[in-house]
Amino acid sequence: MKGVRLNIKGNWAQFRRSETNNNPLSHDLITKTALVGMIGAVLGKNREEMRNLFPVLCDDLKYGVQVKNEVKKQSWGFTFRSATNDWDKVPKQMEFLRNPEYEVILCLVNQRSEALFTSFVDYCKEEKACYNPVLGLHNCPAEIRWEEDGEIEYVADGVFSTKGFVTSKHIPEELDANTLRIGFDRIPCFQNDDFWNLPEGYVSIVYPSAGHSIKVRGEHYLFNGETQWCLI
Repeated sequence: MKGVRLNIKGNWAQFRRSETNNNPLSHDLITKTALVGMIGAVLGKNREEMRNLFPVLCDDLKYGVQVKNEVKKQSWGFTFRSATNDWDKVPKQMEFLRNPEYEVILCLVNQRSEALFTSFVDYCKEEKACYNPVLGLHNCPAEIRWEEDGEIEYVADGVFSTKGFVTSKHIPEELDANTLRIGFDRIPCFQNDDFWNLPEGYVSIVYPSAGHSIKVRGEHYLFNGETQWCLI
């Protein structure tokens, strides 16, 4: 299978948890649905085009994420509307990720999206984008850097060590509480053509922070026969 390794970072990010609309909290890392939206921005796809592309790309691509630094969250008063003299309109608090940086593996699993995948990778190599890519919100611009192309091989079962996330279905092999910092999240991986993140499309993940690795047993993928990843 075709794959690519990218570096994605920015000063701020906000990947909104759908269950926290009034005072939005953020997922800990870039979600699959946010990455699909970023692909659409780079390729210049408008909202109506993305309506049909979201479920297709969510099905045809798998991704994995390494959190390159510690997850740091900070709350700010923020709103999309102008402030007024009415104190009831004071901006609500929103939770942001500070200085996020990710190593992302993107894998093509269905050939019907090969043209979109190839175009996106080419744009990343040339450092071009039709629309500015963002980390969740338009106020959080993203920097995307192509690192390398690769071949991805599926392994049905086995013990592996990875710096990326794994799912709750993986069985831990070694956990050192003195050196390992891990986080837990439940992230959306499928959005339908009404822009809804379907409940059955969420995946529970465990991730090591700031360059640590985690050793588990379960299905995984090899990137260029070297690094090992969980892809969802």
